Amino acid sequence: ASSARPPVSAPVAGMGDKPAATLQEVLPKAGLVYSEKGNLSEVLCKPKIMPLKSITLERLEEMEKAAAEFAAQQQAEAERMMK
Repeated sequence: ASSARPPVSAPVAGMGDKPAATLQEVLPKAGLVYSEKGNLSEVLCKPKIMPLKSITLERLEEMEKAAAEFAAQQQAEAERMMK
């Protein structure tokens, strides 16, 4: 019994429906065939502990707070000078 199958014609993109290439399917006569169709499942990892705020975000917030305080001081001094 021969395990060879008839050639399969594959259409080439952009060439319409005309088969442009002939592919010969080859099946091994000896050896192992690996299949993992039934063994696929989700793998869960250990949860990672992450900080609520990054160090960079905390620094940025501190800089914004300092800039807002400085701007408020400048505005208060400017109002005093106007009076």
